[in-house]
Amino acid sequence: MTSSASARSGSFLGSLRSLTGLVRDLGRLAGALPVDWGAFVRRRPAPVEDDPETRELFRRAAEARLAGRVEEAAVLYRAVRARRPAHVGALRGLRDLAADAHRWPEALEAEQALVDLVPATERSEETGWLAAFHYEQGREDMTAGRLDPAIAHFRLGVRADRRFVPASLALGDALEMTGDTREAARVWERAAERDPSLPVLARLERAYRIEGRPTRMIALYEAAAARVPDDMALAVALGRVYFELEMLDEAADHFEKLEVRAPEFPVIHAFLGAIFERRGETREAFEEYRKALRLAQGFTWPHRCGHCSASTPTWEDRCPRCGRWNSLRPTSLPR
Repeated sequence: MTSSASARSGSFLGSLRSLTGLVRDLGRLAGALPVDWGAFVRRRPAPVEDDPETRELFRRAAEARLAGRVEEAAVLYRAVRARRPAHVGALRGLRDLAADAHRWPEALEAEQALVDLVPATERSEETGWLAAFHYEQGREDMTAGRLDPAIAHFRLGVRADRRFVPASLALGDALEMTGDTREAARVWERAAERDPSLPVLARLERAYRIEGRPTRMIALYEAAAARVPDDMALAVALGRVYFELEMLDEAADHFEKLEVRAPEFPVIHAFLGAIFERRGETREAFEEYRKALRLAQGFTWPHRCGHCSASTPTWEDRCPRCGRWNSLRPTSLPR
């Protein structure tokens, strides 16, 4: 090493030691000060108390909305915000009025403000609303033939809430309409990885059938059933795939195991009857069909709303009773 190189190396090492010492001294100083440094991270601005006039305006707004005087309610909520722009209650009131009237841009504007305002403990619920409004605006655009804006809104809906199934379904549908079937399948595959729900699996099953990929279809349902072993809806769907692909031994074994878990479920007996019939086992097929008819109260899979507990015969994007989006889940065992 030359003398000039040695000098530069020594200068660099000296600077590094000086910097290390400075950091160490600053750390000791910070530790010696009687300051709760974590409080700077934990502290949130103290909530602002409404003055009497603002409280009265908000009370009148809520009263007008309850009475169905929506225009008056909107004026009063805006008056509250004129006094306090970050008033969460007034923002939620304006958001709900806009959503009730299907004015999705207004609902989105209010909801985005709420997402930015609420504490972290409340943000998950608000992002669910944000996803719902992007989804509804996307549906409106898609119905009007505006596919590019629709796709943009569906993507924003998925980004706002990765588990918001309706936006993932609609995004894939819109992409299919543009001819991008491969990207549509990728959207649904990512949705199935997050939440292997029946509507998402049905879209993927259709895509795999069109592509002629039966093994991919089987693997899809097997993976979903393994992830959620107590979900009878997924278990029955896997058996149906075995049956439709003429994998009769696998289908029979699968449904016989399900029969032990749910002997009163008519769809299981209906599938067993069909399997025995295809095998030419007439007596066994007749017995299973008889059980299915005796038990049948319908062969759809009912769903229940996680918010208001309302039941629907099949999955829907929105609960027909309470209006919540993405709240319907399969019941454990239909009766």
